[in-house]
Amino acid sequence: METVLDITQIQTVLPHRYPFLLVDRIIEYEPGKRVVGVKNVTLNEPFFAGHFPGAPVMPGVLIVEAMAQTAGVLMLANLPDRKNKLVFFTGIDRARFRRPVVPGDQLRLELTVLKYRPHSYIKLRGEALVDGQLVAEAHISSSLVDRSLVERGDAINHAGFTPVEK
Repeated sequence: METVLDITQIQTVLPHRYPFLLVDRIIEYEPGKRVVGVKNVTLNEPFFAGHFPGAPVMPGVLIVEAMAQTAGVLMLANLPDRKNKLVFFTGIDRARFRRPVVPGDQLRLELTVLKYRPHSYIKLRGEALVDGQLVAEAHISSSLVDRSLVERGDAINHAGFTPVEK
């Protein structure tokens, strides 16, 4: 398995850090089309302490987050000003979980672009596999937001969020 980006290189692209960085390697990368990442699942993950004691299972929402972070690499990798951007997760559809992910598993996170507006929006089909078997799938969407808007508290108006009526 060839490595396109190792963990150190991923950290130059994504703002996430331990314990919330959920992609260890990028093994395939086609700008604007497809990305494949790897997450090595170990018993040392902090979430296993409470999910579930004696029967550790990776939470489904974290599997989807691992897909979203892998998609974030696709969205940010070629941006020259990526340090000034954040990727906001704006939607999830068609999520299905096929079998538990447990310590010792290696997640292969395959994301294929469905819709892409460079520098603003992406929608992808994600699949998580262990040993070639589909364990989870979802359609996810994300928006690219200027970090300065988040710092000012104005990101909601620029990230594609749907306002809630009061």
